[in-house]
Amino acid sequence: MNRLLKLEELGQFLLSMFMFSQLEYSWWVFPACLLLPDLSMLGYVINPRVGAGLYNFFHHKLLAIAVLVLGYWLDNQALSLSGIILFGHSAMDRALGYGLKFSDDFKHTHLGWIGNTKGEMP
Repeated sequence: MNRLLKLEELGQFLLSMFMFSQLEYSWWVFPACLLLPDLSMLGYVINPRVGAGLYNFFHHKLLAIAVLVLGYWLDNQALSLSGIILFGHSAMDRALGYGLKFSDDFKHTHLGWIGNTKGEMP
């Protein structure tokens, strides 16, 4: 099942690349912006609760889809790009095993514990 979910996320990442190709940006903009959502991890400097909240907000696919749809609706390429980057980054993270965070520990995600291949709690 884990492999199937990762394949689904990989498909969504590839979809984000396709959606990006429909915009009028140079190809290098996609990889240059792809890690920007991880700036939300700076919330962990304050505490794990704030860090998890910020991280989850910027890694939630509903936010990505809402920003993307708003960008298309307003015919605003910058908003569309933002939505595509948020969506693609979240899909990439999940394909690599990084999920939405619980507030107790950065490594505790909705996909299990990061680094634990069996998905069991340490």
